[in-house]
Amino acid sequence: MASKSSGLNLKHMAGNLDSKETGTATKEYEDYFKEEDDSKRTGNYTDVVNKYYDLATSFYEYGWGESFHFAHRYKWETLRESIVRHEHFLASKLNVKPGDKVLDVGCGVGGPLREIAAFTGASVTGLNNNAFQIKRGEEMNKATGRHDNCDFVKADFMNIPKPDATYDAVYQIEATCHAPDAVGCYSEIFRVLKPGGVFASYEWCLTDKYDPTNAEHRRIRQEILIGNGLPTARTCEEVLTAMKKAGFEILEEQDLVKTADISWYEPIDPYRAWRPWRDFWSFKTTIWGRAVTHYLVWFLETVGIAPKGSMGVSGFLKKGADGLVAGGKAGIYTVMYFTAARKPL
Repeated sequence: MASKSSGLNLKHMAGNLDSKETGTATKEYEDYFKEEDDSKRTGNYTDVVNKYYDLATSFYEYGWGESFHFAHRYKWETLRESIVRHEHFLASKLNVKPGDKVLDVGCGVGGPLREIAAFTGASVTGLNNNAFQIKRGEEMNKATGRHDNCDFVKADFMNIPKPDATYDAVYQIEATCHAPDAVGCYSEIFRVLKPGGVFASYEWCLTDKYDPTNAEHRRIRQEILIGNGLPTARTCEEVLTAMKKAGFEILEEQDLVKTADISWYEPIDPYRAWRPWRDFWSFKTTIWGRAVTHYLVWFLETVGIAPKGSMGVSGFLKKGADGLVAGGKAGIYTVMYFTAARKPL
């Protein structure tokens, strides 16, 4: 079940959008980020996030495979190996057994939920508000044979359509950073979790090194937002406070970035050393791989094979990657703020 990258899937480049709508959708998405003020994005977060994933999912699968997330990595691991271990580490904190019901909040196309279901034996439901990603996830479930204990529900994580105390455990991997209101999101997770159940999380956060009066820091923050479909950005302290306000008891919390051998942003740093004997497909995110992708997308859009707006999508994804690398190098951003929290009995 390890995440495997693939070629750029032209059939799915527009997600659930009509190919004639992608140019307009790309412009509308980019317009949300013309101002630093987050209020327009948080007020329209569903449209922001859905447009983003309709436009970007095929590029994600091309670059990342089935698991759209970073990973704590040791020097002897390939990226793919570290992604699997990162998922297993989170799963080990859930205290679940075969037959338990687990919710994956913001599941993408389901790479982690398939891995965690196989690792734990639990039944894992993926929550996602993007219909295209659910369609892709269901296709992958059938292709991998994981449709027996893996399924999906289309819903907003601000309003989960499940009764109170439905799940034995809940986790999220780099997903609730899309929420317009952290307390509201965590409160919904708290509601559907059984008393005594664990919520484990990898959150994207600004660190305490972020200075809102620093113009360069604000520029990096804005690039991260537009390139990753985020309506806003929160600090680690704000995330921790929001979890406590939602009712959780904090069991563990740490920024895993600080204990990794390899910098979290290394897989998307275009100027890193490329080692094809370790991971040939990582060429896609080197400076040369980016150039190949850029001109390929330009050609495909020019001749009418790729939908209008594909170059725009490629452009804002590149901007987002550059922002993440800059944020990581400056120490002002982390994608691995780990927390394990419990709903009191």
